[in-house]
Amino acid sequence: MKEIMMKTLAGLWIDHREAVVVLVSENGQETLCIKSSVEKQLRRSGRSPAKAPFEAQMVPADDSREREYTGHLADYYDEVIGCLRPAEAIMLFGPGEAKGELRKRIEKNKLDVRVTSFETSDKMTERQIAAKVRRHYSPPGRDRKQEKPLVVSE
Repeated sequence: MKEIMMKTLAGLWIDHREAVVVLVSENGQETLCIKSSVEKQLRRSGRSPAKAPFEAQMVPADDSREREYTGHLADYYDEVIGCLRPAEAIMLFGPGEAKGELRKRIEKNKLDVRVTSFETSDKMTERQIAAKVRRHYSPPGRDRKQEKPLVVSE
């Protein structure tokens, strides 16, 4: 007889400021919180205005800020993807654009993570996120704590 272990399943709530990863396996649940160093609004420096025309002052700075912003997001998404690697299925949700950007990054780079569910949701606490992930992967009316391992005869 061979015992089939429960796979690792993940839920990920993400926005541009933080990601909450919930990993569920036969060993229980693990919750990771990843903070990004990304600022949502690109801020202009507080210096007094220069005498040059507006376009000459701002275009290079905005372009370099945009590149820096994009680079920070890429690093943040890579860190999140690294936490998802053990998962065989990923429930991806969150309030804004970050979830779609992350999904595109996963698909573009052909990463070995599987997004099986994708939805928009509001800001949530870590407890609410963990509960949503558990509900998503638990069949209705079934308590995971009482679940026995699946046994397959050869």
